[in-house]
Amino acid sequence: MDHENDPAAKKDEAVSSKTDPAPPPSRDEILAFLKTADGKITKREIARAFNVRGPDKVLLKKMLREMAEDGLIAKDAARALRPADRLPGVQVVEFAGLDDHGDVLVRPAGWKDEAAPPRIYLDERRRGRGKGPRVSAMGPGDRALARLIPIDDGGTRYRAHVLKRLESLPDDILGIFHGGSGGGRLHAIDKKNRDDYLIAEGDTGGAVEGELVLAQPVGRGRRRGSGPRMARVSERLGDVTAARSISLIAIHAHDIPHVFPDDVLNQAKAVTPPPVGARTDLRAIPLITIDPADARDHDDAIFAEADNDPGNPGGWHIIVAIADVAHYVSPGSALDCEARKRGNSCYFPDRVVPMLPEELSAGLCSLKPGEDRAAMVVHIWLDAQGHKRRHRFERAMINSHANLTYTQAQRALDGMVGEAAGPLLDSVLKPLAGAFGALMTARERRQPLDLDMPERRIELDDAGRVTAIALRERLTTHRIVEEFMILANVCAAETLEKHRMPHLYRIHEEPPMDKLETLRDFLSTLGLTLTRGAVMQPRLFNGILAQVEGSPHERLVNEVVLRSQTQAYYGADNRGHFGLALPRYSHFTSPIRRYADLIVHRGLIRALKLGKDGLIDDEMENLDDTGEHISATERRAMAAERDSTDRYLAAYLTDRVGQTFKGRISGVSRHGLFVALEPSGGDGLIPISTLGQDYYRLDETRHSLIGENYGEEFRLGDAVDVKLLEANRFTGGLRLELAGDRDLPAFISGKPNRRPRQRSAGAYDKNTKPGKRRSKARR
Repeated sequence: MDHENDPAAKKDEAVSSKTDPAPPPSRDEILAFLKTADGKITKREIARAFNVRGPDKVLLKKMLREMAEDGLIAKDAARALRPADRLPGVQVVEFAGLDDHGDVLVRPAGWKDEAAPPRIYLDERRRGRGKGPRVSAMGPGDRALARLIPIDDGGTRYRAHVLKRLESLPDDILGIFHGGSGGGRLHAIDKKNRDDYLIAEGDTGGAVEGELVLAQPVGRGRRRGSGPRMARVSERLGDVTAARSISLIAIHAHDIPHVFPDDVLNQAKAVTPPPVGARTDLRAIPLITIDPADARDHDDAIFAEADNDPGNPGGWHIIVAIADVAHYVSPGSALDCEARKRGNSCYFPDRVVPMLPEELSAGLCSLKPGEDRAAMVVHIWLDAQGHKRRHRFERAMINSHANLTYTQAQRALDGMVGEAAGPLLDSVLKPLAGAFGALMTARERRQPLDLDMPERRIELDDAGRVTAIALRERLTTHRIVEEFMILANVCAAETLEKHRMPHLYRIHEEPPMDKLETLRDFLSTLGLTLTRGAVMQPRLFNGILAQVEGSPHERLVNEVVLRSQTQAYYGADNRGHFGLALPRYSHFTSPIRRYADLIVHRGLIRALKLGKDGLIDDEMENLDDTGEHISATERRAMAAERDSTDRYLAAYLTDRVGQTFKGRISGVSRHGLFVALEPSGGDGLIPISTLGQDYYRLDETRHSLIGENYGEEFRLGDAVDVKLLEANRFTGGLRLELAGDRDLPAFISGKPNRRPRQRSAGAYDKNTKPGKRRSKARR
């Protein structure tokens, strides 16, 4: 009988394979097993998996020890084995930032390796078959015990499932010092840390009552097991009641580098302007700068004239001149390292934290009127319809003929000629407006995303106190400068691509599918349709915005469309700029305040052989890391600037507590309503427990809270009257309540508006203590 076809023989072999000991597995087999196995894997699990028994266990143990010595595997504290290039399956992680789509990233707590940590995405899915709340998003300083699950074979990407949230342990504590006998107490004022800390007598650092200080926690436990933790004052920042302390709080809370090291300052003081030399002498060209009235630096100058080429009737010649920062900041220098570390300048209502020392940012790199300045210049020729015919970069010497504010230039173009702008109206300003007209024709063809989101300006007096909060004017002169800068940035990207020079793009990807579906669902509630299946282009969004222009839903739709967009970032791989409807785009026009622009300048210098201070090989090899780093510093600066604005607004409203304001719902969540006050724009929270005698659920599609019994609806964008209950200048928080009588009648017109239903899982009971939930809110 054929042995291969004998069922009994096959059964005997199967039994034998399970019972007979096997030789120890090879190294490759062990690594493959560790990479694919789930759960905790020890030497015992490996022996069982490969049926290793008896004396061969000694050989297996020896092999595992040798693999550990050779750096192939590693052992956790719980004796679990893993490939050395993989993170432990369970460990403490901390908040690391957001990715380009706004998803939360974490990293192993206390990561000390010089290499960047693997990318770990926080899993915010619901626990247990879709029931229960989502895992709370983590923020700066937050920590959690998490299970890490690899999502690639290289151990470079993981997904973190939170097992337990842990108490944050801040490196620095920003707070107000209160003196006491034998020491004092520190009251933290960071938005995510409002604890009190005890300060021992020898750890006060000389701080006095009410002073703003920085401190570090001492030890990790609590005093006497349950009392406040101990801390030590490390830096005194001044009187906390001073208006200018507000931006200091934001600077320290977000770890914004704000003190230049001595070697950086010494290097900045030693730089000297270059001679004209081989540079093109453009000092006779009437280039001008147009900036806000409170501008602290002037890094771009513009000029336009009719093209004298008879083959280009109605065409234009544009010049955009940008401070030649690359001449002063060479790769690898102290100035360069500090600029890269900062990534960008940060702008606050009362100060700027510059990327470069003032000797450069407000001195040799600022295009001041009447002073010779080294510049990187791009000449651009357009036809009458705004098509770019050609462009050319060069290094030049310029001399700005004037510095006008946007308002001065606008008034001159409107016929109200002032002393500063009058002499430039015909020779400079009108040609700029003419070239702008051609660019607007091209813009209409391109159809970039055209959102209307008002921006507010905080006005301060000499002491730094808020005197007014107003909407920023949107003038034609703003758009002139913007369109010139966009065109120059496009030219930079095209030139670098043409010469195959690696560089950083400014990338804005199209909205992801999940956000588009959410947007479609929302628009459908208003009777609007976003085409499905079509190639996604900004013009589709513009069509929606045009339909609601002037309607009660205009602001709401603008807000929701904005929220559907991805966040722009810097990267070495071109993915286009969706919002501007451009296939390639790089930042070139602000090297004083953006490190990305400095990289682009160096790339142009190397590609066009304009000098010896161009991009070096090391920079080209590390563009991905640089792009990721400066994208993070940009987000950090935006968060700090936002926090500072919130605190200034809260300080401004402190004397108005108890007053009623017009407001508009700016956010809807299961916790309540966020309302932007008008005209200040300050955002405050109305807790869901204070809305009224109903049970409200969150409708994510409609961006609204809806009362289950009476159908009352609060929707994103709705106008509401609110009363200001509290304004905390230290945290920037505002607490609000709806104005007027909020008790809903049990009957409307003698009959219930809607038959009361059983209390939902997402209901809040007005009869419980304020702010207490009966159960988790339903999403």
